[in-house]
Amino acid sequence: MSNSLPVVETRQLVKVYGDGADVRALDDVTFSVQPGEFVAIVGPSGAGKSTLLHLLGALDRPTSGDVILRGTSLAKVRDLDRFRSQTIGFVFQMHNLIPTLTAVENVEVPMAEVRLSGRQKRERARELLKLVGLEKRGHHLPNKMSGGERQRVAVARALANRPAILLADEPTGNLDSHTTDEIMDLLTALNRDQGTTLLVVTHNPQVAGVARRVITLRDGRIQSDIAFESAYEKDLIDLKHSLLGRAILAGNGDLPEELRDAAPALRQLLAKV
Repeated sequence: MSNSLPVVETRQLVKVYGDGADVRALDDVTFSVQPGEFVAIVGPSGAGKSTLLHLLGALDRPTSGDVILRGTSLAKVRDLDRFRSQTIGFVFQMHNLIPTLTAVENVEVPMAEVRLSGRQKRERARELLKLVGLEKRGHHLPNKMSGGERQRVAVARALANRPAILLADEPTGNLDSHTTDEIMDLLTALNRDQGTTLLVVTHNPQVAGVARRVITLRDGRIQSDIAFESAYEKDLIDLKHSLLGRAILAGNGDLPEELRDAAPALRQLLAKV
């Protein structure tokens, strides 16, 4: 995968807001996302997560540096709206569905300028609704659907033009824990079965835990960028950084009795990740 052209790449990305007391929202951010990756961007409030997503999605321009999508510098794109619609799919915290349109009609919206017949657009929309498990809900208006169903429609809409990457900004922010699991299961399946490249901005550990790579921002800079070869490795790293993991590594004598015999072996395992 490392030998292929990145889907998205940032080079020394800087974003400054304000005229007087300038706020440096992003500072020298450089990374790339390869085809088929599932990346979570995490960090505290004000770390620059949403700013980064807006720059990646061509919704804003950097103060300096560059964003490159499928080999094309956004600085050189004249018609950003057209390029964005053909290259990027968006899923937001608020699904932003058009309330007067049915589910299938909402999915058709991004295809307005695509050279397909009305019948082909309708078939594509129905195909995508089936993909997200809503083939029987195509003629329902958003207000007749649950929050999870509306977000599934938003995912289907984001995939309408076969984007190179799907960008999601807090896609489960308004959903309960059970529905969050359902949406993340859907995104995981799209990544695993369809090869969809995903980049998700989130503050929710439940959401970030699904990704195979986690980039942490703090004060506008990349603090860490960790890729996991497997869910097993990710679980080990999560354990290593937990209170229990730190106690195991420190040889803490206050470990629960049932873990004391296993602590030496666990310590060796955690030391390797």
